[in-house]
This record gives sequence, structure tokens and C-alpha cells, in this order.
Amino acid sequence: MRHPRAVVTGGSGFLGSHLCEALLARGISVVCLDNLLTGTSRNIAHLTGRRDFRFLKRDLTDPVHVPGEVGYVFHLASAASPADYLRLPIQTLEVGSQGTRNALELAEGKNARFVLASTSEVYGDPLVHPQPESYWGNVNPVGPRSVYDEAKRFGEALTSAFRHARGLDTGIVRIFNSYGPRMRPDDGRAIPTFLRQALTGEDLTVTGDGSQTRSICHVDDTVRGILALATADHPGPMNIGSPYEISMADLAQLIIDLTGSRSRIRFVDRPADDPRVRRPDTRLAEDVLDWRPRITVENGLRGTIEWFARELVTARPA
Repeated sequence: MRHPRAVVTGGSGFLGSHLCEALLARGISVVCLDNLLTGTSRNIAHLTGRRDFRFLKRDLTDPVHVPGEVGYVFHLASAASPADYLRLPIQTLEVGSQGTRNALELAEGKNARFVLASTSEVYGDPLVHPQPESYWGNVNPVGPRSVYDEAKRFGEALTSAFRHARGLDTGIVRIFNSYGPRMRPDDGRAIPTFLRQALTGEDLTVTGDGSQTRSICHVDDTVRGILALATADHPGPMNIGSPYEISMADLAQLIIDLTGSRSRIRFVDRPADDPRVRRPDTRLAEDVLDWRPRITVENGLRGTIEWFARELVTARPA
């Protein structure tokens, strides 16, 4: 173990807040950096006041200073849903480029292990299925999704350059379709959209004919994989995701069944460059990290449904 203190950029977001929680549970104090552009202080409200947790509102595209020793820097700062990065295209590119450099230089100055949260989106609309880490991807560099795809691809290249040219201890994790509590109901991704629609009795809007697939992984399993890579000496890239692949039409029906909703499925136009398939080859994570998902889709969705039901009641005007 390195020094038991970590910096988490994007720590007030959906995934970042769960990572902060998991680090604290392992006895690692946390400095959470976030500009709250897509994250929310509500996600970390239960952590504030703890002596081993500190929140700093920072824009990572500016140079970042964190006093004291740091053993790990986890770089999660980025818009992650299509709704967000299409709304914030330049900011998404900036945090993936200059933001990644600032985070890397912070880790370098602290002699900390740097972990980049990359994404399955680097594979684009894949021509190889399932996707191993050796696959270079099929990405449209000028399409509407490119601001996120290319920001993460550049982040991986910059992380690798710091490792090879400067000797920084780095790891790259490619995250596949994580879901769970604290996703925003208006997030725009499939699961929060389907859950909000099912719980409010709206039609579930499935894009295209619904045959496109995703592999969904509960956030607790995702975080466990990120921490496994952080405490290993492997540079990655490392796929962290579930081999359970489901079509969007079947996912929508499953959510209707689990919520007991009377909603129906309605098909709408499919976005440009929306991947047809997505499933990770997780053999590397299984062999090197002894990691594999533990939470079944049904159990994971049930817990997420309970959280969304409470959240929608809280958000409902009196």
C-alpha cells in the first residue's frame, strides 16, 4: 500500500462518490475535487464532516494544488452521459486533455499511483465482439459522440506517455456501462431514463429497434475493480465490466417487470454513432486481478429501483 490518502477528481459524481465511499471504508482518507458541473454535493453530503474526507471545489483544467502526502490519484472528472457531453462538448474535451495533464502532474509531484478512469467508448461501434483490451476500436473522430470518445482516447495516450517518458506509476481502467444509486434521473443514459419513465408511468423510450446491446455492471462491482487495479502494479488498460449482455428492448422490459409498472415500450429514432453491441472481454481482469462481477443484474436493478423511487418522491414538488 502507498500512503493511505487519495485524491479523487470528479468525486461528487455518480461513480466518483461511490469510489470515495469505498476508499474511506478501506481506511484511505480522501480529497475530493469537483467543479460540480455534472456532479452534485448531494452525492457526498453524508461524507462531509468526516475528518478523513475533504471536498475542494476545483476546475481541473486549472493547475491543482493539494497539500500533504498523497498515495493515489484517481482521475474520474468528465461528463459521462451523452446528454451531458453533447451539452458540454468543449468542456469535455478540455477536462480529458488539460484536466488529465493537471491530474497526472499532481500525481507526479506526489509520487502517487495514477489511475485513469477510461471507458468502453474508446472501442466506438466495435467490429470485434466481445472487446479485448488489444482491440484498437472503431471511432468516428468527428461524430457527435467524438468529444467523449476522443477525450478518453487522448487521456489514455497522455497517461501512457507519462508512464513511458517520465516513469510515473499509472493504470488505465476501461469502464463498461456502470449503473446504480446516485445516477441522476435526467442523466440521459438508458437505465436512469428507463427507471424514471417506469416509476412515473411514462412510455419507456427505446432507440432504434432495441436490438442494440450493452453489458451493465453494478457500481459496487465497478468500484471494486478500480481499486483492484489501483493496488496492483499492472498499467492496463484493463476492462472492468460485466459479461452479461442484454438488448435495450429486453432491458426496458425487465425494468417494467421489476417495477411492476404499467408503462409500455415506445421506439424512437436511434442517435448517430450509437454502438450496435458492447461487451467486455474480462479475461485479463480475471487473471491479473482475480476480479469478476458478483452482483446479479436483477439484484442490482432492484436496489437501484428502490433508490430511484425515494429520489423521485423527494424531488416531487409539494
